[in-house]
Amino acid sequence: MAGAGMLGLVAYIQYQATQGAAYAVDLFGRAKEGVTGAATGVFDGAGDVFGRMGRGWDKTKENVEGIRLEMPAWMRDIYEGKTGQEDGGGGGGSGGPKGEGKASNVGLAGAGAATAAAFSLDKDGEEDDRSASDAARDDQMMLLTRKMIEIRSLLQTIGQSETLTLPSIVVVGSQSSGKSSVLEAIVGHEFLPKGSNMVTRRPIELTLVNTPKAQAEYGEFPALGLGKITDFTQIQKTLTDLNLAVPEADCVSDDPIQLRIHSPNVPDLSLIDLPGYIQVEAFDQPTELKMKIQDLCDKYIQPPNVILAISAADVDLANSTALRASRRVDPRGERTIGVVTKMDLVDPERGAQILADRNYPLRLGANIINQLTKNESAYFNAHPETFTEVTTGTPNLRKKLMHVLEATMSASLASTQEAIQHELAEATYEFKVQYNERSLSAESYLAESLDAFKHGFKGFSDTFGRKEVREIVKHELDQQVLNLLAQRYWNRPVDSLRPIDPVMDIAEKENVKALPKADPENPLWQLKLDASTSTLTKLGIGRLATGVAAQALQEGVQSLVSNSTFASHPFAVQEITKASEGILNDLSYDTSDELEICVKPYKYRVEVDGQEWARGRDNIGKVLQRELKDCEMANRAVEEQLGGRRKAKDVLSFIDRVRSGDMVLEGPVDGVGGAGGFSAALLAKGREALFLRDRSEILRLRLAAIKSRQCSNPANKYACPEIFLDAVADKLTSTADLFLDAELLSKFYYQFPRVLERQFRALDEGTVERFAREDPKIRRHLDVVRRKELLEHVLKEMEGLRMLEAREKRSSSRGTQTVREVGGKKKGWGIF
Repeated sequence: MAGAGMLGLVAYIQYQATQGAAYAVDLFGRAKEGVTGAATGVFDGAGDVFGRMGRGWDKTKENVEGIRLEMPAWMRDIYEGKTGQEDGGGGGGSGGPKGEGKASNVGLAGAGAATAAAFSLDKDGEEDDRSASDAARDDQMMLLTRKMIEIRSLLQTIGQSETLTLPSIVVVGSQSSGKSSVLEAIVGHEFLPKGSNMVTRRPIELTLVNTPKAQAEYGEFPALGLGKITDFTQIQKTLTDLNLAVPEADCVSDDPIQLRIHSPNVPDLSLIDLPGYIQVEAFDQPTELKMKIQDLCDKYIQPPNVILAISAADVDLANSTALRASRRVDPRGERTIGVVTKMDLVDPERGAQILADRNYPLRLGANIINQLTKNESAYFNAHPETFTEVTTGTPNLRKKLMHVLEATMSASLASTQEAIQHELAEATYEFKVQYNERSLSAESYLAESLDAFKHGFKGFSDTFGRKEVREIVKHELDQQVLNLLAQRYWNRPVDSLRPIDPVMDIAEKENVKALPKADPENPLWQLKLDASTSTLTKLGIGRLATGVAAQALQEGVQSLVSNSTFASHPFAVQEITKASEGILNDLSYDTSDELEICVKPYKYRVEVDGQEWARGRDNIGKVLQRELKDCEMANRAVEEQLGGRRKAKDVLSFIDRVRSGDMVLEGPVDGVGGAGGFSAALLAKGREALFLRDRSEILRLRLAAIKSRQCSNPANKYACPEIFLDAVADKLTSTADLFLDAELLSKFYYQFPRVLERQFRALDEGTVERFAREDPKIRRHLDVVRRKELLEHVLKEMEGLRMLEAREKRSSSRGTQTVREVGGKKKGWGIF
């Protein structure tokens, strides 16, 4: 037994050495064929040989160590030389092959490591019994498939043409066929939606990415931007939510969900999971659901996609919905892979008969998956004779799918490349003709727009300064002066039709007419003017002036935005508005308080010199003239509402007679029910017209008064209150505009462009892209530029892929090609 064990070890090590030697001979043979650059290739190849030999020896040591640990104790003693012989027996036997082992096991531990994990080999009882050359080819195939899937993902982003696509594997089957279990077995996790009712309502475009060096498995939804999700339960919940978002009235949607899963334990595959076929709609499902699912599946199983038809073993293949659907679009079975699930529900002999059924030939073959048995290898190994002629198990399915997908994609490369070249020619022509070959990106567009806006803002700051602030503040204070005059000197609105009080109303009206003859010593006139002045100086000039100035600045910014490229970008308008409002709010708070301190002396005593009086006299004349014009315009508008000037005259005549006492009004004094043959609405408009008529009369009187010789002297301020109040307002304005120019305008003009620059420069790439695409013209320009660049990139990737594939074909033909003589010519075959 000891001798037999040692002979087995020696034979194993020699086998590994032979494989290494064969690889080395093949490598130097290839180097000899390529004379140009031979030296570099040989040395690089030799380095790879020795590296792989080293990895092979490590693998051999691990295998030998495993065998040693499984030996009985007495056998390990012999193997470890504990019989007293230092260099004889087992020790000597192991010493010789050790040197040879350093050049053995080429590729099993290195070249096939990635595919071994991807195919689930060396896992759950599955042994990796591939040869070194097979493992190397599988790794190369995975590399090619990965590159093709990357190209396919790029083509998906380009879109707009059905010719710009590479095949995927479309998974179809009935709701009870075990379709989800097959996909989850390939991935190695439960991640698909589950539920008692129909849960899958949208296609799931599943891209598996093999990541040999990754420490963790994760999924990501590119369209959602959720980042890396390592919890597959969360992936399942997200898929469920996205599917259930489709209204039940719509049944299903053709809007796909893109999901990418990165793992060292998955092969590189591109799969599309579709809603399962149903035979009869449930009572709570729409009647058109069956046809909608069929139409959706038919859309995806068209060429060049590969069809993965899932059927349960307990259902006759003649009744398999998936096979019937694939037969319609693939009658010869050239694009269909059949998968039979739930084999533990039928006898093994029946399972073998299902796969041997010639009525449903599939050029790509068929596979058996056992859904319910925990260890499918144990199930199939329990019936070795029954399943010797068929392919079984998830590892074989994974490998089959990778080979088929790689071959199908490879066959589509030439036609897809032609379509890409055609699309690139169109995109280049449009880029040249419509956009004059002007390159554009979202970042450059934002930078140009921001620079243009800042340039416009600089022009605004040059035209809006102290002079403009003075005008808007003075205009606001002029309105305050008019309000004070109306409250204390002029007439008030007529609120009823009651007769005029002979004492109060006449006295009030006569007071205005008596102003030119007013006694300066009369305390009534002094009280009125002093109260009006105090109200003007204490109304909060800091808050008022700062507020109107800030509002003017904000309006200026909004005007700039509306005339800039930002006008068509709601996001930019919002950001600019928020920036300007934030700065102005911060500045206004301190500026208004400090301005109140500056005007505080005017709250106690105001002195007006002759020059200030003259300016006030001139300005208030213009203000009263504008007010008179506004009153006359308003009066004409009311007359039109009354039905014309004649109708208005009749209504006013009636109200005058009632208020003078010439006519006694029966009923309410406000004329609610109407009076004198006039409706309540007419009487209300009549009272408004009466007020405007009296206001116009007073304004004419006061205009004449301030132009008189009496109002040319500041000493007569009580007889000319309008001039004095305007002069006070002018003093307040002079103080305010000086302070606002220094504390509000200057600081705002300095801070605003800098804050704007920081805000826009801090935007992430996605936000900048969304900003640029808000403008339809820019979106079209960006699409053309991006499409052209992507097409150029894809063509470059495809050229590299074709070169890589051609190299692999040459390598495969030299290393594993079976050469036949056909008609006097040599014919070779390989997996590519």
